Amino acid sequence: MIGKSGVFIIAEAGVNHNGDIDLAKKLVDSACEAGVDAVKFQTWKTELVVTQDVAQAEYQSENIGESGTQYRMLKALELSYEDFRELKAYCDAKGILFLSTADEPQSAEFLLELQDIFKIGSGEITNIPFLRYMGSLGKELILSSGIATLGEVDTALRTIIQAGTPKERITLLHVTTQYPTPMNEVNLRAMQTMREAFGIKVGYSDHTMGIEVPIAAVALGACIIEKHFTLSRKMQGPDHKASLEPHELKAMVTAIRNIEAALGNGIKEPQPSELANKAVVQKFILAACEIKKGQTLTPQMLFVKRASGGIPS
Repeated sequence: MIGKSGVFIIAEAGVNHNGDIDLAKKLVDSACEAGVDAVKFQTWKTELVVTQDVAQAEYQSENIGESGTQYRMLKALELSYEDFRELKAYCDAKGILFLSTADEPQSAEFLLELQDIFKIGSGEITNIPFLRYMGSLGKELILSSGIATLGEVDTALRTIIQAGTPKERITLLHVTTQYPTPMNEVNLRAMQTMREAFGIKVGYSDHTMGIEVPIAAVALGACIIEKHFTLSRKMQGPDHKASLEPHELKAMVTAIRNIEAALGNGIKEPQPSELANKAVVQKFILAACEIKKGQTLTPQMLFVKRASGGIPS
């Protein structure tokens, strides 16, 4: 289960394949090189997700460089189910876990043959019918909480649990749904708030520029880190500009593993590497002058120094 053997790091390829399966495979290669636990995509049928008249989000238009409809944008980025079967096989051959987020029930049903962990995106956190369906699958679930109040998160969790997924199989991700996210809107302490409010495993899905915030999230107790990545931020597409490049993704993984090791077990005790220094850094009480038997000791007759032996100070 997630969180049982260290921080679970997801490299979010998302739609940064630009609708090209060969590019998607290169993203898998990059994720493997970075040392993440899983690489994740997004699976949908455009006609089941959005009507043809919905405008793109402002950040999407800015990042693409032109305005248009979500329908046209998503259709251009859509991979077929057969493409995902091929990607799953490619991930298996590379030794990395394949994941994909389903944006509607038909694609979720298809993905049942490919994966055992399911991510529910922030856009579905108020989609009660979809939450009921996902909760009924009996799978391990990751629930993103972007654009949601604490009350909406509570309703979503109750819906999933009532549908059949126990709380122990749900991980709640804090996220700010803006690409990129301004630092003053990360609100990382909200992740801790949700852990305390719901008594549930928490993680963090990051849309900031850089790697310092996910590292901080690990220090605050995140058991999952999800981060968008791309082969190049210069590529055209809605998410490239808010994504890490391969060398940055690798640096993030290294930093997270270092912080994970540094957190330790929480028991205050001498560490093996420092025990050898005890004899040379701790001090002893020694005589500062000749002291005769039966003489009353005064502070002036003693000093405390590092020494090869004596009375422990």
